[in-house]
Order: sequence, then structure tokens, then C-alpha cells
Amino acid sequence: MPYRDSAGVERKREHELFLLSVWTKGLAGLVETIGGLLLLFIPQSGLNAFVIFLTAPELAEDPTDHVATLLQRIVHELTADTKLFVGSYLIIHGIIKVLLVVGLLGRRLWSYPVSLWFLAAFIVYQTYRFFFTHSLWLIALTVLDLAVAFLIWREYRQVRKQI
Repeated sequence: MPYRDSAGVERKREHELFLLSVWTKGLAGLVETIGGLLLLFIPQSGLNAFVIFLTAPELAEDPTDHVATLLQRIVHELTADTKLFVGSYLIIHGIIKVLLVVGLLGRRLWSYPVSLWFLAAFIVYQTYRFFFTHSLWLIALTVLDLAVAFLIWREYRQVRKQI
């Protein structure tokens, strides 16, 4: 095992966290890509029917359910331009994630700094967007991305030592 330094147990846990975070990012990238493709290719009427199917049981129980009514309103007000932008964004973002995850899991040296640059760009953008939206989700996502960036940086240092 490549983690037999004096802090071997801690390093092994850190590596396991790295793998968990990378696999999670890869799964999220795959879901984003599929979601973007579905958004681009499912007609508006199909999206409306799908959201009604998902939210109808909850709205039957509680007609004022905030999440269900929000979802229905978002899909109802979704324009063709917005669908194109969001679908394209999800596809591009998802493919980039999947490619970087493949590189990281394959221990390709180029993938570590490229992943850090992409994470840094998203962290900056999320921080910028926070000042307009004040969304706590953006803060949570940014903190998560900072933790993943730290794990990637630590893993990169370890991989470079082994070469």
C-alpha cells in the first residue's frame, strides 16, 4: 500500500475521503449530463406532465406545499431560451466533471491542477452569485468545493512524491 508514512492511518482516511468526493463529483457530473440532455430533448409539455406527476401526490395532501408549487411554477415559466442555456450548461459542466474524474481516478498528473483550476473558477462564480441571490445553498456548495479542492491538492502532492 502506498500510504506507509508516519501518518499512515490519517493519510489512508484522507485518501478514502478523496476517492469518495471524486466518485461523488463523477456521479453528479453524469447526472448533470443526463439531466441536460433530457432538458434539451424533452418538449415543454413533457416537462410539465413529468413535474405534475411528481408533485400531484404532495399537492393532494398539502395544496400549499412550497417545494411542489415552486417546481410547478419554475417548469411552467421555463422559456425555450432558458431551457437551451440550462441544458447546455448542465451538459458542458457534467462532461467536464466526468472527464476530470476519469483523470483523477486514473492518477493522471494533468488532471489534478486542471481540476483545481476548474474548482477555483466555480468557487469564484458561486461566491459572485451569492452576492446577488444570498442563497445558503451556494455557500454550502462553495464550502464543499473548497473541501474537495483541498483533498485534490493533498492527493496531488502525494502522487507527485511517488513518481
